[in-house]
Amino acid sequence: MLYPELFKSLEQVRWNMEKDIPWDQFDGSKLTDEQAQTIRMNAITEWSALPATEMFLRDNRGDSDFSAFMSVWFFEEQKHSLVLMEYLRRFKPEFVPTEEELHNVRFEFDPAPALETLMMHFCGEIRLNHWYRCASDWHTEPVIKQIYKIISQDEARHGGAYLRYMKKALNEVGDSARAAFAKIGVLMASARRTEKPLHPTNLHVNQSLFPNDTVQSRLPDPEWLERWLDGQIKFDGEWEKKVVDRILHNMSLLFERTFGSVQELNRYRKEIVTRMAAVQAA
Repeated sequence: MLYPELFKSLEQVRWNMEKDIPWDQFDGSKLTDEQAQTIRMNAITEWSALPATEMFLRDNRGDSDFSAFMSVWFFEEQKHSLVLMEYLRRFKPEFVPTEEELHNVRFEFDPAPALETLMMHFCGEIRLNHWYRCASDWHTEPVIKQIYKIISQDEARHGGAYLRYMKKALNEVGDSARAAFAKIGVLMASARRTEKPLHPTNLHVNQSLFPNDTVQSRLPDPEWLERWLDGQIKFDGEWEKKVVDRILHNMSLLFERTFGSVQELNRYRKEIVTRMAAVQAA
């Protein structure tokens, strides 16, 4: 089981909201209403860890190890929402999300293959780490800069934990896991070919609620994410390349094979699918 070790390692680096956030360094002259609105939207988006956890627990009933880890992941993700709301409560209270706005992003996700979902959230943690690092650079107010830096580090650690469970899956189910991880890796590393940013909160997850079945579509401002990335924090091609490179680097480590491009990862995916078909036919 990985849960006991992961719990211990994450416990050792867990930050304290009162002691580790430099609240006394707040500079009101460096916080605009426009910036506060982006913090509000991120606080609501982070609240969607609640339905994501419900999905993980439902779809991983046969894996108590991973389900136990969700207790850590859920706690730390909800803490991200809480610290962003605490920032607004202290310094821009009129922007604090309402309970109704938070509850609106809690909706049921359709069942999906557990390994594909794991890989999707692994890539999502990588992307969030880079989004929040970029946001920290964009902000000039010292306290929110530090908050985004701190939660970006959490996202990186969560990605590392997911990677541990992916390695475990490779040992347990082999090519089925390789095919699932490579498939979603190709999808999530191909964001430049799509109109919208690829992240779990921006993907359709409930057919009966379509088109209002993404977390982003249920925000008070559904068009906020693209505006934040493109027009505000300027998450450009250079930043996107960092995300893709990090995904490919981790796939290289996972599969013990070097991938220099998404195309190479896709060729590997096809190789695995062909091998599985041959085994099944035999």
